[in-house]
Amino acid sequence: MIDKLALRAQLRAERDAFAIEASEAILAPEAFVDRLAAGATVATYVAIGSEADPTQLAAAAAEKGCALALPFVVDRAAPIRFLAWRMGEPLADGPFGLRQPRADSPEVAPDVILTPLVGFDARLNRLGQGAAHYDRAFARYPDAWRVGVAWAMQEVPAVPSDIWDVPLQAVITEKGMTWHAGA
Repeated sequence: MIDKLALRAQLRAERDAFAIEASEAILAPEAFVDRLAAGATVATYVAIGSEADPTQLAAAAAEKGCALALPFVVDRAAPIRFLAWRMGEPLADGPFGLRQPRADSPEVAPDVILTPLVGFDARLNRLGQGAAHYDRAFARYPDAWRVGVAWAMQEVPAVPSDIWDVPLQAVITEKGMTWHAGA
């Protein structure tokens, strides 16, 4: 099996090439919207480069009455925090090219965590950027629904996983949603 570092590099290059030609958007599947509850907090993200854009998912959540949050990152080692955010509010520049809420925005506990992916497999193992920010967030918020957002072409036969890797409960692509029924 290919190692994570090599797989990450391969998938980033393929995702970059795909995104140049991509004309489809990631839309909010009915099963995703049905799972949302008014008053829940949905942590989303601002896509960077060729990442799949979760804007339509966040908009559907806000329309359903959910509060939104965005990740706030200080550096590679510090745990990710989720800060309250409303669509259209100004964002600050963060490390790694991130756009994030101002540091004084209130921290919230997410009920749903939308996470960008480098890759995923049919078992819903995920390959992220490599800093383990989301694995640590999943451990901190074990009851949050873990939903990856990706392009369908990012699915691979198997993602190498370590004991600290936390699998997703669903993945949404431009082709729809895959999820574990009990999730």
